[in-house]
Formats: sequence, C-alpha cells, structure tokens
Amino acid sequence: MLFFKKDKKQNDKSGLAVTVPELIEQQRYLPYLSRNHDFLTSDRAGDVKSAFKGRGIELEEVRSYNFGDDIRDIDWRITARKSEPFTKVYSEEKDRVITVVLDLSATMVFGTKKELKSVTASKIAALLGWLSLRNKDRFGILIYDGKNSDYFKPQGSIKNLMSVFNKIAETGKKILSDSSSGKLSEALNSLKYYQKGQGTVFILSDFYHFDDEQFKSIALLAKNNRVYCVKIFDVLEEIAPPAGDYKAAYNGQEVEFYSGSVKFRQEYQNYFAQNRENIRKNCQKFLCKYIEIRTDMPIFKQLRLM
Repeated sequence: MLFFKKDKKQNDKSGLAVTVPELIEQQRYLPYLSRNHDFLTSDRAGDVKSAFKGRGIELEEVRSYNFGDDIRDIDWRITARKSEPFTKVYSEEKDRVITVVLDLSATMVFGTKKELKSVTASKIAALLGWLSLRNKDRFGILIYDGKNSDYFKPQGSIKNLMSVFNKIAETGKKILSDSSSGKLSEALNSLKYYQKGQGTVFILSDFYHFDDEQFKSIALLAKNNRVYCVKIFDVLEEIAPPAGDYKAAYNGQEVEFYSGSVKFRQEYQNYFAQNRENIRKNCQKFLCKYIEIRTDMPIFKQLRLM
C-alpha cells in the first residue's frame, strides 16, 4: 500500500522493492554493530545482545587445579568438599542457529516516506544474515508471502546467503502486484518441522491481525528457542496524517479519504496503540524480546551499539 497526498503524484519508485545489491550493501553496517558492546535496551533500539555477542562457552569438566589455571574458574563448592582446589574447564560453544521468519504478506506492503515495511524487514533479514556469518553461526530463513513459504535451512556459507537474497528480492517484487493476507501462524507452525534443537528466531513482521492462535504459535517456538518479535512500522501508522485529503493505493486500486475528523484521528491512533500493547504483553507472557523498528530511520542506528 502506498499512501500520499491527494494532490501529489508518487513518481519515485525507490523503496518499493528491495534489490539484491541493497541486501548485499547491509554488510557495510557491521562495524556499527560491534560484538564487544551491548545493544540499547529499549523497544525502539533493538536489544539483541544475547543473540550476537561473540562465541559462547560451555562447561566441559571439573578437574584438579593445576598451577597456571585461572583462579576465576575455581569451583569453590567442590574445592570445599574435597579440601583441595578444583577448577572448571570450558570448551567453545558449538555454532548457533539463527533463523529469521520474514513476513512479506499484504499488510507489509505499506509505506509513506522512505520505503515499504517489506523493504525494511528484508534489509533487517540481510543484516542478521551478515551478522551470523561474521559470528560463524548458521543462518536460515523462512520467507512468507501471505500464501506460500520458502525455507532455507541454516548454513554458514556466503553461497547460501546469496541464494536467500535472490529469493527475498524476487518475492519483494512479486508482492507489489500480487500480495496475500494469510496467517503468519501457518509459517511459524511449519518451523517445528525444520527447527531442530535450540536456536534463536527473529520474527520480522508488523504483527497486524495477530490473534490468540498466532501467539500460540510463537509460544510454542519460545519453549525451545530464544525468540525476538521485531515489529516493523511506518510512522504514519502510529500518528494520523495532518488533516487533508489522501489517497491510499493498494493492489492497483486507489481509495480517497479525509483525515481531519476528530473521530477518525482518535480511532486511527488507538488502533496502532492497542496493537502495540497486545504484542508487548504477549511477548512478556511468553518470555520473548519485543523490538520496534521504524521504516523512516536507518536500521543500523536503531540497532546501534553504545
């Protein structure tokens, strides 16, 4: 959906469909996402530090302390019981699995300023892919267009990432003229057949029309995975446009309306606020992280590290 002033024409086609070069370009923002610092901890600045903070370690064994061992690794409980020092030995954690669920259904084909929500979501998916490669993690993705899903199993290769980018660009172009409004839960439920073991899942969507059934799908994912719900939104969804006559173009059709009435503006803004609160509460309930990303601001600044 394109949204613009009635007396203006929308001639600029940039920001309507993401291209493969734009997805590749997201790699340039990796220096802004240093693994040595923490993300801002707020809804508007993505707190994903636990998903991307370098290689992890896991406990391998506890053995007798040897001269030169780090005293910080001494197991004081066993040391007290055995009356001699014992130390913990760690091994590097196995590569993690990062999976993205990219929602490219009908409501994501909306934008008023810089780009459509579908384009912003696609760029975030690309950035997460680059971060995974940098951290030597395996990256997988499920692309949902409102009707069909395309799944790429987690791999740690640039070849796989390029295949993902090509599919994202292809789907992004297709939905401009042929978008569907299915339930994202269908895609989320299919992940249980692909997602083996524990991992991290990023759901990139506007989360519109989410009901109990759809949140149940997220709850099931959250049982075995660290889940991040990333809400993509356009500023004009949060705040009603200034009073005036507008056009909304959707699937080749145009709708005109006047935004000046008090009732319209109140209902308009209440809808977004209620949707936001519903997502936030359900994320809290199911122990998921909730993040908001605006389409008119640079992604790397919203995910920027302090």
